[in-house]
Amino acid sequence: QVQLLESGGGLVQPGESLRLSCVASGGTSSNFGMNWFRKAPGKGREFVAAITSNGDSTVVADSVKGRFTIARDNANANNTVYLQMSSVKPEDTAVYYCNASGMWGQGTQVTVSS
Repeated sequence: QVQLLESGGGLVQPGESLRLSCVASGGTSSNFGMNWFRKAPGKGREFVAAITSNGDSTVVADSVKGRFTIARDNANANNTVYLQMSSVKPEDTAVYYCNASGMWGQGTQVTVSS
């Protein structure tokens, strides 16, 4: 069974950058795509970005296109997916979740505020 552990969240000012990480352990974690979702206060869960199992294709939501990128490192047994967030905005404030193989991480809080 795959386990996901996110990290890297925190408080940042508008316009700054932040990188989230998600380590996948257990199962055959290199065989599946990985995704980032987010949930802002009072809103439903929103898709943010996805990457294929070998990292050769990515998709990002229109709301973050041009500001966020997704990447992964399959070099180790525990694969890691990253969400590089740039030029963040207050509306990016949310709990960010990693998703893969039907499993979810516990989430990491990102707060964008001056």
